[in-house]
Amino acid sequence: MTTKVSPLLRATGVEDPGRVDNAETARPNPEVPERAKRRSFTAQYKLDIVAEYDAAPDGEKGAVLRREGLYSSHIIDWRRSRDAGALAGLKAPRGRKRRDPQAEQIARLEAEKKRLEQELAKARFVVDVQAKLHALLETLSESEDTAPRSRP
Repeated sequence: MTTKVSPLLRATGVEDPGRVDNAETARPNPEVPERAKRRSFTAQYKLDIVAEYDAAPDGEKGAVLRREGLYSSHIIDWRRSRDAGALAGLKAPRGRKRRDPQAEQIARLEAEKKRLEQELAKARFVVDVQAKLHALLETLSESEDTAPRSRP
């Protein structure tokens, strides 16, 4: 059994580029480099670096920046923030504040008090209506007792 390989028909104007000699260098690397991540620094780190930079003698300040991979603009910005008091505010923990059990209990008790006051107002209204109805019925029954009755 023999197989026959037919040639691949190409559109007019399209030619076979032929074999690529050095395939590894001609193709781009399919690996995508990881996207750079923006650096973030804690408030304590900023304060420590600014203090270290300020304490360093003039010839050593650049060494501090090179060692930490920072720029002088970082130090300038951080110093301004420190002087404005902004870095002190960053030391506080982030996120929701912890719930105060006393405040929760006070809120729960106030809600219960409001509900009970509403129930009391309803009960007083019902008692008031019943008292008026009782007085009306007594008036009607007294008027029936005193009213002359017609004879058939």
